[in-house]
Amino acid sequence: MAPLLFEDIFNIHKIDPDGKKFDKVSRIEAQSDKFDAFILLDINIDVYRINKDKRYTIGLATTLDLDGVADSGFYNQTSRETLADRYDYVMHGRTYRITDIDYEGQEKGEIFVSFGGLLMMMRVDKSVSKNFQLDQRLFLLMKRTE
Repeated sequence: MAPLLFEDIFNIHKIDPDGKKFDKVSRIEAQSDKFDAFILLDINIDVYRINKDKRYTIGLATTLDLDGVADSGFYNQTSRETLADRYDYVMHGRTYRITDIDYEGQEKGEIFVSFGGLLMMMRVDKSVSKNFQLDQRLFLLMKRTE
């Protein structure tokens, strides 16, 4: 089983589109290349700096194990390589809402995830959103792409 449910390269178009709300958190708006996905994502900028008009690879996975073995909920302290080693920024959270919508004449799915209060909304084609489940544990993985 492949650990990644979704991965694409996103172009960040806006940072804090509704104004800055918190000192250490910024919200980004970005559009992806391959799946034409739109994402609103809160990021702890004290930990990971982001830049407008840059490209970032964002992935969503149910486990960090490279073989796709289900996550046990406990941190594995071994020195084995994980998916997290291939990215710069990782968050863990749960899906709290999944909806099907008609967006500009296309059937899309919206996936909402909370990463300990940092929120994500991703609007993507239903062929992708059908891979996600309500109350599913997810890892968001992010790295800058040149």
